[in-house]
Amino acid sequence: MMGLNEGIRYHVYQGYADMGLGINGLSRIVSQRMGMSPISGDAFVFFSKDRATVKILRWDTDGYLLYQKRLEKGTFELPFFKPGMKSVAIPYDTLSAILRGIILRWLRHRPRFSL
Repeated sequence: MMGLNEGIRYHVYQGYADMGLGINGLSRIVSQRMGMSPISGDAFVFFSKDRATVKILRWDTDGYLLYQKRLEKGTFELPFFKPGMKSVAIPYDTLSAILRGIILRWLRHRPRFSL
């Protein structure tokens, strides 16, 4: 299934990635630096140092999907980076807010039931 949705886990790399890297380079970061499996079905989010570009890598049952968004003006707001962590998990609605330019400190989620 192509696309990003609430049913996928999202992991933000706690560093900046070279946006010249493609699928092979980003999957190496996932396995070697983040210590995770790039073929798990989770989505891995990478930001450029200038925060104007984001890439999202995801395995889709028989191959990789690579999403990229580059802003013509402005920057992406990064989620809080936790010192000592290689990645931080974020929910889909937080990623969606980042991609749409919503300021995260004003984003508040009301509690909902979950299993």
